[in-house]
Amino acid sequence: MRDADILVGYDGSTDASTALNWALEEARHSGQPVRLAYVFEWLTVAGWVGPGVAPGVWPDDTARRQVEDLVRKAAGDAAAANPGLTVTGEVYDGPPALVLQERSAEAGMLVLGSRGHGGFGGLLAGSTAVAVAAHAHCPVVVVRDGAVAATTDAPPSPVTVGVDGSEPSLVALGFAAERAAQRQVPLRVLHAWTPGPNAEAGVPDERASVEEALEPWRRTFTELSISVDLVAGSPAAMLIEASRAARLVVVGTRGRGGLAGMLLGSVSQQLIQHAHCPIAVVRER
Repeated sequence: MRDADILVGYDGSTDASTALNWALEEARHSGQPVRLAYVFEWLTVAGWVGPGVAPGVWPDDTARRQVEDLVRKAAGDAAAANPGLTVTGEVYDGPPALVLQERSAEAGMLVLGSRGHGGFGGLLAGSTAVAVAAHAHCPVVVVRDGAVAATTDAPPSPVTVGVDGSEPSLVALGFAAERAAQRQVPLRVLHAWTPGPNAEAGVPDERASVEEALEPWRRTFTELSISVDLVAGSPAAMLIEASRAARLVVVGTRGRGGLAGMLLGSVSQQLIQHAHCPIAVVRER
């Protein structure tokens, strides 16, 4: 899906613009086209027009034209500021979370701001953000308000990934390695574990497990600087703290501690709410 669109949830809010800027930076590295998606939830009118609820309708044609103009201008401005990138925009009707989940099946990545207004009002407040990340068909990047790391810092901020040996975390590791290599920044691999009675004796085995997972990526990206940190304790707390110094934190949808059938683990949920930098939740298609 490398050539698939980077889909950006966009409603004209400051947070949506922050998400768009992040997506444009990603596109400059990957060459992918960027598509803005304004999702306007239809108004429904309850009444005695047959059983149930009347069909959803836009408030008026003027409102739709204003939204279309907003998206067209944002896409045009982004394309003008980024020669060589393809930037388009679409207006969709329906429940925002559901529409974005459906559209993600055709996207290479879905990028969302922390919250919006208008048609996106409250989209990424609490459970809805988790729902989008849990059910999307592609990686989801949530760019929280005020949580964008500087890209001109020295030394450069790393891409940080949480790895616990589960299949979702190994998929996240590959995603993180690719982003770090594209940006020519370090990759920091964090592995949280629960020590047994003889904690020190278990450290070599834990490190060997992480190094084995890293071996293909060391061979693929030979110039990539990779560090591994083993930390005993809560994975969520460790990654939230690490996000203070990271430009991106990457996790799988759920790890070894997740219940069978869970779509999104508690670590991913907590990061969406509390991370200090953009958070990518990665799942296999």
